Amino acid sequence: MALKDLLGRFAGRKAESAPPPAPPEAAAQPPAPSAGEGVPATTAPEPAARPGFFGRLRAGLARSAARLGESLGALFAKRRLDEAALEDLEETLIAADLGLAASRRIVERFRRTRFGRDVTEAEIREALAEEIAAILAPVAKPLMPDPSRAPFTVLMVGVNGTGKTTTIGKLGAQWTAEGHRVAFAAGDTFRAAAVEQLQVWGSRTGCPVHAPQKPGADAAGLAYEALSRAKQDGTGILLIDTAGRLHNKTALMEELRKILRVLRRLDGTAPHAVVLTLDATTGQNAIQQVKVFREMVEVSGLIVTKLDGSAKGGVVVALAEEFGLPVHAVGVGERAEDLRPFDPREFARSLVGLEA
Repeated sequence: MALKDLLGRFAGRKAESAPPPAPPEAAAQPPAPSAGEGVPATTAPEPAARPGFFGRLRAGLARSAARLGESLGALFAKRRLDEAALEDLEETLIAADLGLAASRRIVERFRRTRFGRDVTEAEIREALAEEIAAILAPVAKPLMPDPSRAPFTVLMVGVNGTGKTTTIGKLGAQWTAEGHRVAFAAGDTFRAAAVEQLQVWGSRTGCPVHAPQKPGADAAGLAYEALSRAKQDGTGILLIDTAGRLHNKTALMEELRKILRVLRRLDGTAPHAVVLTLDATTGQNAIQQVKVFREMVEVSGLIVTKLDGSAKGGVVVALAEEFGLPVHAVGVGERAEDLRPFDPREFARSLVGLEA
């Protein structure tokens, strides 16, 4: 069957099975403030039934899958996998944001195992999913709080608009539901909306929020005070927000280093995790963000957000191949349950448009 027909049938099934736009959350569920500047409004109850996470992930990556699938179908309706085909495949993968290194690794694997054979587009999709999952498997590591290091301190960093504050709220909601005592530190002291956003999450989850007394307060001082209080009151997990900053602004990056220094005055091992949030819609720019933040603040892991709005989901593969940093979770929506531990097989199959 030609790719055009396959994609038409796939698009039809997707339109029939895709869930309607998600209604607002029930009041008992923490709201998911958007990754932008606003604070969520009071919400109404939602229907009990919602698609599973794989369904939401697959729907979220539909644009990425369609972009990759169109090119694959054009190449492999039925074609011998010769050198010309491999060159075309490598160009297709690079264009799909998988990066040069990962694309070459996949093509070389195809050269060793499938060279000279007649292949169909369906066979290529399955094989690609396997190869992508193999690249992603070593970095799929959930963020697990260590009770022996209480308060387990997590510093969230990233450029403006990547969803740091929202991600903190989601993690807090999930860990509170698991029975952890969680506190937030509103370290984005330059943006009043971020403080308010975190306070909303705090009130809905029961997590205390350490907030600045006035806009522009010293973020390092706030972090120090929050950690000191957390030690005194037996908090198990402390999540520290930071101001969004461009990765090429040296002065702002130095402020992050200051936060690290003051935290270590209280606990030489803190922060126990430095998590960089990345907006999937930025594509290859995420590579540069990781390079700079990793040099400045010893990034220990990644959370990739906004996959539901991106046609550039392949960048997660590029990140895994180039840096090998743990990918703790991916976000495919605004609700707390839309942030989930990273599953390499689910991701790989969703990326190439396959069923679970």
